[in-house]
Amino acid sequence: MPILSLIFFGPLKSHSQISHPKASPFSVIEQEVGLSKITIAYSRPAVRGRHIFGTQPDGQPGLVPYGRIWRVGANESTKITVDTDMQVLGNDLPKGTYALYAFPEEKEWQIVFHTNTSHWGDGRNNYNADEDLFRVVVKPQAIPYHQENFLIAFDSIDHSSAQMNLLWANTKVTVPFAVDTHAQMEAEIAKQLKENPTAQTYYEAARYLQEQGRDFGRALEYLNKAIAIGGDTYYFHRVKSLVEAALGDYRAAITSAEKSLKLAAAQEKDEFVRMNRKNIKKWRAMLSEN
Repeated sequence: MPILSLIFFGPLKSHSQISHPKASPFSVIEQEVGLSKITIAYSRPAVRGRHIFGTQPDGQPGLVPYGRIWRVGANESTKITVDTDMQVLGNDLPKGTYALYAFPEEKEWQIVFHTNTSHWGDGRNNYNADEDLFRVVVKPQAIPYHQENFLIAFDSIDHSSAQMNLLWANTKVTVPFAVDTHAQMEAEIAKQLKENPTAQTYYEAARYLQEQGRDFGRALEYLNKAIAIGGDTYYFHRVKSLVEAALGDYRAAITSAEKSLKLAAAQEKDEFVRMNRKNIKKWRAMLSEN
């Protein structure tokens, strides 16, 4: 009986997986708030003609029924990372990474900051309320346009606060964040002034206080030290004039502004020339009224 033999000239080829686009693409958003940063990693499902929140007109539940946990996105749980301690509606949010969940209702939503970040799926099988850091209650708003892909975006951003907006279909939910940037800045100022302060160190500290409208007396002290160490510059005297005006000493403010104007003109800093002239005119008028 003939013997059949097979000769293999190489290893059998394995079946490789084919990568394909995700129905809900992954996205990362980073937002600076003062000296701090918020990072959110989430997936962005699309409406695709579906009824999203609550109950459909025929009485059937929508994609995200009221009262049911929602992962605030799709696929794995949405992750939010803060690189410094923050607050959300009076609740302390320590530096770290958390899962973000929601319990939508028609008139109010519960937003959950959850300590277990390992969950996949909508959370119904793995979610444990005992692992919540805290919940906040916010009110949904109708938006006058259609948001096809779920979107997380920040707005109303300043040095110490920002609003996180969750938008999908025709609904928007806003969650406010707050951070004590002033405490961070005061700690940084104290650290830098203790080490080996330069003229620029004193100037930056004074400029921060002036911009924030805080402790103008200390700001003036810092500016005088900056000038004593670093000499006359148009920007040192520019900020000094603003601080002196804030303290109500318009004569001193005019003198500082005139110095700044002269130094700026010599370096062809036309914008500073214009700003100083404008302030000198304003402060002279204020003196004449008194």
